[in-house]
Amino acid sequence: MNCLTIDREAITRADNLIRKHIRRTPTVEVQGSDFGLDGSSIVLKLELLQHSGSFKARGAFANLLMRAVPPAGVVAASGGNHGAAVAFAGMKLRVPARIFVPVVCSAAKMDRIRGYGAHLVVTGERYADALAASQAWTAESGALPIHAYDQPETLLGQGTVGLELEQQYPQLDVLLVAVGGGGLIGGIAAWYGGRTRIIGVEPEAAPTLYRALQAGHPVDAEAGGIAADSLAPRRVGEVMFPIAQKYVESVLLVPDAAILRAQAALWDVLRVVAEPGGAAALAALLAGQYRPRPDERVGVLVCGGNTSAVDFAAVSPAMKPESAAK
Repeated sequence: MNCLTIDREAITRADNLIRKHIRRTPTVEVQGSDFGLDGSSIVLKLELLQHSGSFKARGAFANLLMRAVPPAGVVAASGGNHGAAVAFAGMKLRVPARIFVPVVCSAAKMDRIRGYGAHLVVTGERYADALAASQAWTAESGALPIHAYDQPETLLGQGTVGLELEQQYPQLDVLLVAVGGGGLIGGIAAWYGGRTRIIGVEPEAAPTLYRALQAGHPVDAEAGGIAADSLAPRRVGEVMFPIAQKYVESVLLVPDAAILRAQAALWDVLRVVAEPGGAAALAALLAGQYRPRPDERVGVLVCGGNTSAVDFAAVSPAMKPESAAK
């Protein structure tokens, strides 16, 4: 692993490099009352509209454009979103990609990975199993490993979410960010550098950063729950942890039931379809783990939408627009 500095200057350089390959995802500002809350304004950053369905495309392109890629291509282990992002970036840059995922990976994410032309390998029960298998393939093939969160280039790419959001809404008081391995919150926290409060949100069943901050270093934690395919890597990354210690104010834990309610609320209020991990940050607000001041502007990152919760394939032909036009 190299020694790239993770700071605003480096994130700006990464943004310049990947900008033509990624989307500037939209934001929507709503009143807390829209979600049954009092007072405060809520700014939702809809990163689920990014290429491949999550913020992970940013880190994937940063890796492929900042590192030397061998003829064997790239390899990644993933709960699903990182794999889809690496597969997408590989397709666009014409780089062979082999993606290892555990059996908890959702069908929607597997379909995306295959659809982008990557070689998909399903192995093991959890992310750690897929990671071990990917490491064995790296040793055998010479492919370049693209780590989902514990790689400097990954954090630099994910940090561009913070850069972009600050351009869109420079006056946020606090930003709630879901945490799995920590690449997203690490990159965002490095961008803001303490100028905006950053709060992590994790499922109760996968408290990786919460346990690490308690221990003073990354440690193994539980790796289950409804968001296990995106927020349960067992432990946070070594690269992001010093950044989190310095700039992440706290980590809130939310139960699976609250995540499900947040998914439903996003659909009911905004017609936004988020996967469990993508709705986790909002769950902290709706469940009352974070209580904003009446005048506070709260940022919430909706970070992923790779889910089959809405089955559009089940819509009857008679209801499809093209049928109506005939």
